[in-house]
Amino acid sequence: MSDHYYTNRPQSAHEEVEFDFELRGKTYHFTTDSGVFSRERIDFGSVLLIETMQFSERARVLDVGCGYGPIGFAAASIANKGLVTMIDINERAVALAKRNAERNGVSNVEIMASDLYEQVEGREFDVILTNPPIRAGKETVHHIFTEGYKLLAPDGEMWVVIQKKQGAPSAIKKLEEYFREVETVEKSKGYFIIRAKK
Repeated sequence: MSDHYYTNRPQSAHEEVEFDFELRGKTYHFTTDSGVFSRERIDFGSVLLIETMQFSERARVLDVGCGYGPIGFAAASIANKGLVTMIDINERAVALAKRNAERNGVSNVEIMASDLYEQVEGREFDVILTNPPIRAGKETVHHIFTEGYKLLAPDGEMWVVIQKKQGAPSAIKKLEEYFREVETVEKSKGYFIIRAKK
């Protein structure tokens, strides 16, 4: 059985793949590998989040579960006068994200391995973005919401993509317990883009 992407050190043999992908009108060249999420192409949910998300050019953004980089890089092009912090538990994904950032000339990012919010505790962000690791279980996903709330500045926003069949209704309910405003801003092919405002 192959290990899944939500692990700090994937054991699967390296099998790198390269592809180009356009996000918000800009083409990126990605290198991916076995043991990371959505290795063959960028998944529909991430693309929908990328095409929908909005925030200021000076935003301090946190990409939770950054994988090999697509959401964080697109965020860096929006917040081109800000900084995007990209974190993932998967060390292989983090190494790829660093390589991909360099290759695509994405400089306003910092990329680090972190078990959930471990490496960014005590910091403050204007925006948190996440395509949460559903396979890690509901408890982990809800932890991303509740602990992320504490890291957001006043009026900060969390943007989440989640499939209806993978728990979008319960995610919305959980977010509503903490955030003063929770809105589904986009729906497509069973995916919900949820914006929660602190």
